[in-house]
Amino acid sequence: MGLLKPRAGERYLDGTLGGGGHAEEILLRSSPDGRVLGLDRDEDALEAAGQRLSRFGDRLTVRRANFDQAKETLADINWNQVNGVLLDLGVSSHQFDAAERGFSFQASAPLDMRMDRGQRLTAFEIVNSFPEAEVAKIISDYGEEPRARRIAAAIAAERRVRTIETTVDLADLVARVKRKRNRAHHPATQTFQALRIAVNRELESLKRFLEYGFELLHPGGRMVIISFHSLEDRLVKTAFRKWSDKCICPPRTLKCECGWSQKAQRLTRKPIIASAEEVRANPRARAAKLRAAVRL
Repeated sequence: MGLLKPRAGERYLDGTLGGGGHAEEILLRSSPDGRVLGLDRDEDALEAAGQRLSRFGDRLTVRRANFDQAKETLADINWNQVNGVLLDLGVSSHQFDAAERGFSFQASAPLDMRMDRGQRLTAFEIVNSFPEAEVAKIISDYGEEPRARRIAAAIAAERRVRTIETTVDLADLVARVKRKRNRAHHPATQTFQALRIAVNRELESLKRFLEYGFELLHPGGRMVIISFHSLEDRLVKTAFRKWSDKCICPPRTLKCECGWSQKAQRLTRKPIIASAEEVRANPRARAAKLRAAVRL
C-alpha cells in the first residue's frame, strides 16, 4: 500500500476485489471517510468480501463486473475518476482454494476454471472440443510450456478414447508426457495456467483496461498493478512506459508527428518482487511483480 498511498476523503478502485484483503487495507488507511469501489466477476468473491468488509458500511461499494468495465461502472455511480486504482491479477486465493471450481489439480474436480460462472466457455470444452493445434497454441502462448505440442497431442489421443473429465485426469496426463517432476512446480502447472487464462480471456481484459486506464485517475492519482505472469507484466510495463513517454513516434523520426503528450510517471522502473520472507509466508507470492505509476 506504500505506493498507492490511501488517504482520508479519497476514492479508490479495487478492480479485483477477491476476498477483500486489499480493499480492507485501503479502507483502514483511508479512515475515517475514504471510499472504495470493489469489482469482481465472481459472485462468491463478492459475497465473501461483502461479509468481511461489512463493518465499513457505505464506505464500500461492490459491483459484479470485470475490471475492464471500470470506466462504465465508475460512471454508473457518478465517480468517473478516482485517486487510486489497484489490480491484483490472476486467480484469487478464494477461487484457488475452492476445489470444485477446477482451478487446482490438488483435488479431483470438474474442469471448469471460470471466474464468472455465468459464462459458457469452460476448460472442459477447450480440452475436449478445441482442435489439437489450437490447444497447443493456448498451452504454448499462455503457459509458455515448451512441450505444448506433445501435451496437446496426448490430449487429442486421450479424448479419442474417453472424455477428459476432471482436473486430476488432465494433470496426470500432462505429468505422463513431461515425466520428470520439478520439485518446486507440478508438471501441469503451466498447462493449467494457460487454460485458465484462455477460459477467462485474462490478457484481452488487461489489454482493454490498459488502453484507457490512466483516464480513471485524478491528476496525482496512482495506479498499482500486481501481475503473476510474464505476459501480464509485459503488457503493464509497455503501457506504463507509453503513458510516461513524451513522444511515441517510431525510432529515428526526425520530427515528432504523433501528437502524444506524457500522461503519467512511472513510480517503479523495475517491478517490485516479493521478499524471501513474504514468499515463505505466502508461497503464491513468489511469481508476483508489482508496478506503479502516477497520473500527471
